[in-house]
Order: sequence, then C-alpha cells, then structure tokens
Amino acid sequence: MLPAVAALLAATLHVACSPERKHYVPNAGDGNTTPTMATTNVSTLISDSGYTRYHLVSPLWQMFEDAEEPFWKFPLGMELEQYDLQMNPAATVVCDSAIYYSRKRLWQLDGNVVMVNTQADSFLTQQVFWDQNSRKIYTDSFIHIVRTDRIIEGYGMVSDQNMIYYTVNRPTAILPAERGKKNNAEEATKTDSIATDSAQTPAKSRQVRSRERRRPDGLIMYKEAASQHDKIEQQR
Repeated sequence: MLPAVAALLAATLHVACSPERKHYVPNAGDGNTTPTMATTNVSTLISDSGYTRYHLVSPLWQMFEDAEEPFWKFPLGMELEQYDLQMNPAATVVCDSAIYYSRKRLWQLDGNVVMVNTQADSFLTQQVFWDQNSRKIYTDSFIHIVRTDRIIEGYGMVSDQNMIYYTVNRPTAILPAERGKKNNAEEATKTDSIATDSAQTPAKSRQVRSRERRRPDGLIMYKEAASQHDKIEQQR
C-alpha cells in the first residue's frame, strides 16, 4: 500500500509545482470595431524616452489591440498638453476626435482641431497628422493661423512638433491682426454666456462647452473663413 500512497503523493506534488496555465480569450468581435479595453474620464501622463512629455485628458479612451493595425481611439475628443525636458508646457492640442496608430506612432486629429504653441500662435483646422517618428505635424486641410501680428490662411501646412517652424503650402490670405478684433470680441461675449448658463446643462454638454471656452477666440473666425474658402473651391 505504501507504493500506492507514494505514487499519489508524487502526482499531487507534480500538479502543485507545474506552471499555471494561462488561457487567452480571443476578441469575439471584429478587432477593428470591438475595443479590447475602454477607459472613461481619462487624465494621464505619458512618457517618451524616459521623460514625461504629455498630459492627456479625454472623456473616453478605447484601445483596439486586436486590429490588423493596432490603434487607440478618442471618439469624444481629447486635450493634449506637451512638455519640454524641463516640464514646461511646449504646446497644447484640442480636437473633437483622435486616433493614435501605436505601431506607426502616428496621431490623426479630426474635427475642430486647435493647436497653440509657446508663442501663443493658434492653429485651427479640420484634420491634422502628427508623426512622432519624424517629429512633424502636417495637414492638407484649410488652416487658419492666428498670430500676434497677422492672420495667415491657406491649404496645407508642415511644421515641427512644437509648431514653431512651419510652412503653409498654399497660402490664400495674410491679414493684419486688427481685422479680427471685432470677431474676437464677439466670441468672448459668446463664451461668457456659455459659462453663465452651463450649470443648467447636462454633464456631457458642460464637458464640451468647457473645452470650447479653452479654445482661442479665432475659432469662429476660422469656421467662417473655412466656409467661405470651401465655396470658392467648389466654384472652381
């Protein structure tokens, strides 16, 4: 009987010491449409090359790691603040939606995209790509640039990722900054009224309006100019 007990004990020890089996449950849906993870009310710091470089805020962050080209998605908008190596703010970006292709290290920003650099220059457009490998920001869309001394409009732009050195590919207008003062005052009045009645709106609306208040005053000017340029392009 002792040999039988010894055999049973050996079998028990073998089972106890064997490595734990891990089971992977595949994504039941399409990897391009079903997220592998979703997080709400995100506020996180992102490092790059060992340094904290970005602060990301978004109502919804979805990760699609099972997609053929893995990507992150921010369908409800995103705010991104970039820091230099001394943790000083270098640039800020706000958009209505965003996609980040993790393998390519490529951002696609869509909607009302507003970018502001350290010189307080504002860049407003409908779509922007940010290649972190080449450290370039570029767009083929209509762009409205508000500087302290002038307003520049055109189609397409290439810039360094800090938006200090940039080239507008097809400039269509260079205007004195004074021309936009009236529009800026009107926009400031609108944002003040938004701040006053935001307490009476649903939570989701307050988030969107809060983001609108942080955008530069040239947003309304940009929308009007973009609409006008689109009409001109259609007539051509």
